Amino acid sequence: MSAKNKLTLAVQYPDARLLASVSRQKVRRWVQAALLGPAELTIRFVAEEEGRVLNRDYRAKDYATNVLTFAYNEGEELAADEPTRADIILCTDVLEREAAEQQKTVEEHTAHLVVHGVLHAQGYDHEHEEEAGEMEQLERDILEALGYPDPYADSHS
Repeated sequence: MSAKNKLTLAVQYPDARLLASVSRQKVRRWVQAALLGPAELTIRFVAEEEGRVLNRDYRAKDYATNVLTFAYNEGEELAADEPTRADIILCTDVLEREAAEQQKTVEEHTAHLVVHGVLHAQGYDHEHEEEAGEMEQLERDILEALGYPDPYADSHS
């Protein structure tokens, strides 16, 4: 790994349902594939209640969502060697439900959401159509390089 993409990663499983199928090694591989520079990240897998509380308290939306990214140096101009710092929260209940609805494996959907969260941490967004298109294409390219199918092939949100 180059110094450019130096990664300090903590993976937490307070909701341990995915611990056996979504290993720390897989998560690290997915994160590294989406990194554009150095990063200090925490990936945390939570149950629906914690996901709902975090979404309610920090985004004023009283429901659990699939992934929340808390980018701590968002909007700052980072020096080349300064890491992106973020916590990325994945809600296991929502993730499993969406994977079933979209007829994807939990691993495929988790890989996509990790990549999505890491891109958010680095300043990518999908609020406007042009930004969304750029972010989605980057996600497709990263996931293809990792050996996963296009996450937007059958369901485009």
